[in-house]
Amino acid sequence: MSLFWRIFLLNAFVLFAAASLLLLGPVTVSTPVLLTEALILCAGLVVMLIANAALLRFGLAPLQRLTRAMSTTDLLRPGSRPVVAGHGEIAGLIRTFNTMLDRLETERAASSGLALSAQEAERRRIAQELHDEVGQSLTAVLLGLKTAADHAPDALREELHQVQETTRSSLDEIRRIARRLRPGVLEELGLTSALRALSGESTTPDRLTVRHHLDADLPPLGPDEELVLYRVAQESLTNIVRHSGARRAHLSLRREGGALVLLIRDDGHGTGGAAEGAGIRGMRERALLIGAELSVGPGPDGGGTEIRLTAPLRERGE
Repeated sequence: MSLFWRIFLLNAFVLFAAASLLLLGPVTVSTPVLLTEALILCAGLVVMLIANAALLRFGLAPLQRLTRAMSTTDLLRPGSRPVVAGHGEIAGLIRTFNTMLDRLETERAASSGLALSAQEAERRRIAQELHDEVGQSLTAVLLGLKTAADHAPDALREELHQVQETTRSSLDEIRRIARRLRPGVLEELGLTSALRALSGESTTPDRLTVRHHLDADLPPLGPDEELVLYRVAQESLTNIVRHSGARRAHLSLRREGGALVLLIRDDGHGTGGAAEGAGIRGMRERALLIGAELSVGPGPDGGGTEIRLTAPLRERGE
């Protein structure tokens, strides 16, 4: 039955019941209308409106649930679908909405995968150019400065040494940027070694200490899964260094049942209820590529920030 006929029949039922009471009941209307008669008519009208509202609310309740689902749906946080309830057009509308969500999530995952693959390729290209072009140029500058300093008078030699140190620091910084853009240790030594190296790079002598705990019996992972786990850990530690004001951070990777859990905690000032930025949304997009779930919230003691990535383990043949 269509929505139109359901609403029409509900209202017809209420009006028919009211007309039956007027025709078959002992109530009559005088001219002019008496006060008691007016009160009875008003009470009957109120009863009709309440009955009509109750029936319509019951009939349209599935639409209200669908409206709430539409207003809270986030493709970066896949959740449960609205339950198909009601009849006719309402049930068909809910089924269509669920089908649309499935299609949108599939299309978003595919497009995000292509975009992130292109991003990784561009990062590798930039890292290669930094290493080959800029790195070699700065190395040549360092050699030239050393030769010039060896033949320079004493008054100028000290200044040339200072320029050498500045150039060497710039070369080290460029190499560090290239390593972050293209994690060679991840490709060559695997995820565990890459996370250890990342923890060491994020530790600062004067402010932040990053400790790590990585299970020794981690299952073998595919290259996409390793890259997602590494990038999420990298982005999390970068946010801690830049924004959290933390003194200590902890990174762990362990197996919990049929899932792999990456956990990053810090003792900083937390998110403060701020809206999620591009970094966290980027992590959510990466998590969707491997069917993982990402949660961001306060630490277990209510302070700092905790980022948890739960990735389901799959058989290697899948």
